[in-house]
Amino acid sequence: MGKPRILLVDDHALFLEGLRSFFMCNGISVIGTARSGPEALLKYEMLRPDIVLMDIQMLQSNGIEATQAMKKEYPEAVIIMLTSDEAEESIFEALQAGASGYLTKTMEPEELLEQLARSAEGEMPMAPGLAGRMLNLFSYRQSQEGEEFLQALTKRQVDILTMLTLGYKYKEIASKMEIKEGTVKYHIREIMDKLHVCSRAQIIDYVSKQSQLHRNCNK
Repeated sequence: MGKPRILLVDDHALFLEGLRSFFMCNGISVIGTARSGPEALLKYEMLRPDIVLMDIQMLQSNGIEATQAMKKEYPEAVIIMLTSDEAEESIFEALQAGASGYLTKTMEPEELLEQLARSAEGEMPMAPGLAGRMLNLFSYRQSQEGEEFLQALTKRQVDILTMLTLGYKYKEIASKMEIKEGTVKYHIREIMDKLHVCSRAQIIDYVSKQSQLHRNCNK
């Protein structure tokens, strides 16, 4: 894929127009804008963009709800969150909803362009630092009694689980870890058995709930 055709979704008009101008100046085609989830769904149906850049915090249907609705109607849609919300729970919810990546408004402009280029190559764009923060979730304790979160998993399985939760494909995980794709699939089956789940969506849901439990226990 060359430079992607983008639909921008944000309810802040000034930010929306500024981002559109920035992309146009860098040779990226912005084929449409929307200021709400329902409008984004209509624009997607009409324009069929390569990438949807979606804010989360919007007054009329937040970006996660809009992502769920869009993926239900158009499973092939590539939706990347672009938001000021860096909470782990929001990242998990966005990925569960079907988002293909998670970027933040605090990123440098050049980094944003680089991440979009990654997406065009089929990789998962992720704002710098977020992947590391997600990895740290897996070392949290479930309770004051000392039961460690995901204690049954090996270090390799934790690494694989992290990348799986962040949206990496089996082939990408194998490449990054320098192991065979079959080995990745074997460990995924082991992870599912140990966590008593049977799908990727259930894995993400499990991790999300454990993260929330940790935060509640430490308030």
